[in-house]
Amino acid sequence: MDAISYQRAADIGSALSAAGQPGTMFIGGGTNLLDLMKGGVMRPVRLVDITHIDALDGITALPDGGLRLGALVRNSDAANHAWVRERYPLLSQALLSGASAQLRNMATVGGNLMQRTRCSYFYDPGFPQCNKRAPGSGCAAIDGMNRMHAILGASRQCIATNPSDMSVALAALDAVVRVTGPNGERTIPFAEFHRLPGDRPDLDTTLQAGELITSVDLPPPLFADHSKYLKVRDRASYAFALVSVAAALQMDGNTVKSARIALGGVAHKPWRANATEQALAGKSLDKSTLQTAAALAVQGAAPQRDNAFKIALAQRAIVRALQQAGGVA
Repeated sequence: MDAISYQRAADIGSALSAAGQPGTMFIGGGTNLLDLMKGGVMRPVRLVDITHIDALDGITALPDGGLRLGALVRNSDAANHAWVRERYPLLSQALLSGASAQLRNMATVGGNLMQRTRCSYFYDPGFPQCNKRAPGSGCAAIDGMNRMHAILGASRQCIATNPSDMSVALAALDAVVRVTGPNGERTIPFAEFHRLPGDRPDLDTTLQAGELITSVDLPPPLFADHSKYLKVRDRASYAFALVSVAAALQMDGNTVKSARIALGGVAHKPWRANATEQALAGKSLDKSTLQTAAALAVQGAAPQRDNAFKIALAQRAIVRALQQAGGVA
């Protein structure tokens, strides 16, 4: 591990000033960044500790009935907060399905959004081919072991997947990410926060240089009564998703008024199943309707040698999650 300098920021202004220096990264809980530094995957020359900035902590109600999660709110605190459990159970379920209790006690909302892929080739500098780690070097996963990798939205440059459970729920809930940086404050719709790999897989998000996540804003709750986060994984705890589904419904009796569906484990970013949502509107949750709608979510899938099973698995998981969300399972 290389020598680094460390600075504790007292407020947002001092954090942004420090971030203007080349090679600087913000650190919160450190549950992902420190692992990557120890393995030699990421090599910042300066860390700015933001954990003592009170303005980034706390959960507050918004005037429109929504909720603001500060960037430093711990995952465990967010998952167990009464407002989150009652108004956004989908988010609570997703948070509690991620990592271990110890990690959730340290990991932050902002850090969760910024975590890197768990692709084994990215994590191991012993493999020289990784366009995320060394742009232009190639993608070892394409011809290697790719059971965990993307089936949607990938490119020849990268087939890694986003590992976050929280982000899948936030995508379904139409959250907004608030950031501040050298050019002031701005908001980023969640659908635009993470990137598909394209020809720049080294860029995971649309954050600009020196920008700091300050909060995640949730819109007024519409899906508290009918939502489900379903995570399919190799073991019941502390495992990343093969496929996950965040399903949220507004129901009018037995009819779907509106639907929100996002998938994890299948793409470089949380994958919003817009066609499936549209196909469900105005329909009842009978199995035939669900199967037809679920098939739309994987149209255009391009599996690799080891992960074609995800196409069928994703469809079955969508059907199951919608049945549970709608109370017909």
